[in-house]
Amino acid sequence: MNIDNWDEFRTAYQVARLRTVSAAAEVLGVHHATVIRHIDSLEGKLGAKLFQRHARGYTPTEAGEDLLTVAGATEDQLTQLAGRIHGRGASVSGELIITCLPQMSPLMAKTLTKYQIEHPEVRTNLIVDLRPLKLEYGEAHVALRAGAPGNDLDNIVQELGKLPMSLFAHRDYIFRHGPLNGIEDIPNHRFCRVATLNTRVPFMKWIGDNVPEENVVYKCSDTNTVQDAVLAGAGIGFLPRYMGNAAPDMVEVMDPNPEWFVTFWCVTHVDLHRTAKVSSFVSFLKEEAKTWPEL
Repeated sequence: MNIDNWDEFRTAYQVARLRTVSAAAEVLGVHHATVIRHIDSLEGKLGAKLFQRHARGYTPTEAGEDLLTVAGATEDQLTQLAGRIHGRGASVSGELIITCLPQMSPLMAKTLTKYQIEHPEVRTNLIVDLRPLKLEYGEAHVALRAGAPGNDLDNIVQELGKLPMSLFAHRDYIFRHGPLNGIEDIPNHRFCRVATLNTRVPFMKWIGDNVPEENVVYKCSDTNTVQDAVLAGAGIGFLPRYMGNAAPDMVEVMDPNPEWFVTFWCVTHVDLHRTAKVSSFVSFLKEEAKTWPEL
């Protein structure tokens, strides 16, 4: 037989446990006629009597006692499972998956290290990826995204801050090619950028609009490798200001333009947003972001 109606088994279990229809109906929150209908239906499907009916109530038959034993064990297991699930949701422990863009990786490394000092039971998994991971499928618990926050109603989106970007070049590059003297001097210089521009990202749109293709001498698969190229002196390119200002021999070749700045968002799925682990990390992240340089 296919077990296609757990309600009937639950009803029979309560009758076997309490021995009266009225008591089972009260516990289940249903009418006593519903209890009788469930018992009759289940006995018909099983082809066996589960109870002896008499004036004082319902006494389980041998089949009814079997049902009581198995259903009781099942209820205990489900109660234990619910407790474990609740405990996992209420504790700050286990794996925490965070995804961010490459330019956020150095800041996230420091943030996650500090967070784990406070919460040593948490194992972090940082996924650096340009692709927006699907929170609804559990690919990540927390996402740091740039640009437009999106309009998925199942996500909780909170602004984290702005990442100032600016054009930098190594001193060796400037020694070889001279300084960048304003936007009109761009055709006289060599640039580094990602091969595929995402025009929703402000600084990528700017470099696509203002730097001729023939002046792009070093294309990269992602922003991390662009940063490596600029730091090596291959050409002029965008770096986060906190990175460019901290690196030796780097020169900011144009005044920073607020239009280049990237807005970052902290995104969580509505189903996980209020769990202790995710809520704890998001609160920590928002406070820590206030201390990030120029963010």
